[in-house]
Amino acid sequence: MEEEVLFDVKSGVGTITLNRPSTLNALTMRMINQMRLRFTEWLKDNTIKTIVIKGAGERAFCAGGDVRAVRQSLIEHEGAGVSDLAKNFFYEEYILNHQIHNCSKPYIALIDRVCMGGGVGLSVHGSFRVATERTLLGMPETTIGLFPDVGGAWFLSRLPGAMGIYLALTGNPIGAADCLALGIATHLVNSSDLSKIELELQGANPDGDLHKTIDDLLKSYSIIPDKSIISDYKSEIDKYFSEKSVEDIVENLKIADTTFARESLKMLSDKSPTSLKVTLEQIKRGGEAKDFGETMIMEYRMSQHFAMGHDFQEGVRALLVDKDHKPAWKPGSLEEVSSALVESYFEPIEWGELNIP
Repeated sequence: MEEEVLFDVKSGVGTITLNRPSTLNALTMRMINQMRLRFTEWLKDNTIKTIVIKGAGERAFCAGGDVRAVRQSLIEHEGAGVSDLAKNFFYEEYILNHQIHNCSKPYIALIDRVCMGGGVGLSVHGSFRVATERTLLGMPETTIGLFPDVGGAWFLSRLPGAMGIYLALTGNPIGAADCLALGIATHLVNSSDLSKIELELQGANPDGDLHKTIDDLLKSYSIIPDKSIISDYKSEIDKYFSEKSVEDIVENLKIADTTFARESLKMLSDKSPTSLKVTLEQIKRGGEAKDFGETMIMEYRMSQHFAMGHDFQEGVRALLVDKDHKPAWKPGSLEEVSSALVESYFEPIEWGELNIP
């Protein structure tokens, strides 16, 4: 059986390759555990100067976590609380996200092609986020009855204006030019140059300011982006998605009746009402958080409450298992999702908090 994640060290560069191309490099529990262990070793190893992460194959960097496996574990564990996989998967994934965010060594994510959910968590928190002309990045969790996790509360709340709320609620994926314009990507290069960049990273002088050396290297390969599409809608996004409630956002989009408003309403219409209202509160709290760790502790609580709820299992069923795209959300409307229900998703959990090393 081929390894799901590969590790390689050459000339002071530790490279992580996500190696499940047939599943768009979706993350399994085993992959997360292996990366956590190796990442911890590399952070302590003074011979490792730089860390690179990439995806195998021609289809994706990483399409997210293997939520089908998590759902199946919950079904098999029904009536006995949250499954061990649901507890441990999110726990270890979020600790890994925190390690990446706090990594003192240059961490370079080569974000070629599809990057969704858990893949965003493996890339956006690092020091160098390298997009290509083929990058497609998004946080589509509200579509499966979840929320934009893996540190979404932190990075989405810090995007310009109401952009983070718009991306979090709609799950609308964005291309390379938008990633660069919003600061999600730090550099944009041709996908055909990625192998050259990897080779040059191995020859980078580790003495002096290595971060600047790598930045200069990536800039030497940078290409001019296409026009940012999402920037054209910034004024509308700020106008309609700055409201205090999802109901107000929806109502004002209906009143506006512009092309953007109609497209936004269509994207919101198939999302879990619970996910939408909890996500809006998540982004608000993320913007107020003092540090990244605080948001990860909050998101772990949220992940466990969603695992105990109805919509996560139903959303994964409808989108990824049966693929009928007809989820039966409970509650079925925004009006039925009470403030008390939203608040409950942020309450501590009885089996313990995320304990950040």
